[in-house]
Amino acid sequence: MGTSELTPPRRAAGPWLLGAALALVWLADFAWALRLGPTRPFSLDEAWRALVGGAPLDATDAIIVRLRALRALTALSVGGALALSGAYLQGLFRNALASPGVLGVTSGASLGAALAIAGLGGFGPGALVESSGRLGPLFVTAFALVGALAVLVPLVFVAGGGGRISVPALLLAGMAVNALCSGLLAAVQSLTLGNFEVARALFAWGFGTLEDRAGWQVALSWGALALGALSIPFVALELDLLAGGDEDAAALGVSVPRVRALVLFVSALLAASAVSVAGQIVFVGLLAPHFVRLVIGSAHRALLPLSILAGGALLLTADCLQRAWLPGANLAPGVVLSLIGAPFFLFLLASQRRELSSW
Repeated sequence: MGTSELTPPRRAAGPWLLGAALALVWLADFAWALRLGPTRPFSLDEAWRALVGGAPLDATDAIIVRLRALRALTALSVGGALALSGAYLQGLFRNALASPGVLGVTSGASLGAALAIAGLGGFGPGALVESSGRLGPLFVTAFALVGALAVLVPLVFVAGGGGRISVPALLLAGMAVNALCSGLLAAVQSLTLGNFEVARALFAWGFGTLEDRAGWQVALSWGALALGALSIPFVALELDLLAGGDEDAAALGVSVPRVRALVLFVSALLAASAVSVAGQIVFVGLLAPHFVRLVIGSAHRALLPLSILAGGALLLTADCLQRAWLPGANLAPGVVLSLIGAPFFLFLLASQRRELSSW
């Protein structure tokens, strides 16, 4: 078995210890995020009073703290959703190189969301614009889900065959899908340049944004993440058995079509919710599960929930670091994670050059 494939379960460290450490990172990052911003820093006591009551702060300060809290909660849920989606895809395709960004899932979701935004912005049928009303955010999420599924389903047929996943076909198909979606997204952006608000929204979706997130967006991302987490008990053991191949798993009683359909749908839902709320943020789904696997092994019963914690910690930590070190730059989270994730992905490929030469 090549190093690109998932290794057998091992316990390099206790899952509970890693979970506790990541939970502490969540708390520390959340407290740090409340203090950071273009305006003055707040003490933890001031932030606490703004969120839960007590001696009131100035009205403006209270709004600023709440906006920072919404940004932090969005980063935690979006990072967790992307990481869980990546862990699911890596287990399904039995390859640690799989992730929503590498396979083009986030690109498909971003394209679907862009089409919905353009349609709701007046570039679609009038009936769609008139009937959307408060359902506009749901249209964006639904279109993002369709876009994510439109990418995932063909990948199964392109990369699979005889119960074996072809890694070269998987990566090449992901490259092709990313290129196609990028071209279509550029076409949508060029057609909407005359509408500043629509063009600005599409630009933000292309690189990801955590700014000015509303309460319903936070609820949407956390709701989708909760659904993804609830599905873990139904597929964790089955994904472990699928590591030996579809035929072996079926012989052990695994309903391969059911597991594959459920994992594909949940992965697409997680990626779609993340993209519809924060835009396209790549490499979280690659980095976070890979880190967890290195520490505790590949048993999905622990890998999947810990990937949620690792993904949220990764995205919020990256956001806090760039705001602390580059306060005037305001880099999009997709840009920051690309600068981190792309070299790591190249490192993974370089470390597997022997296996790549034999494919």
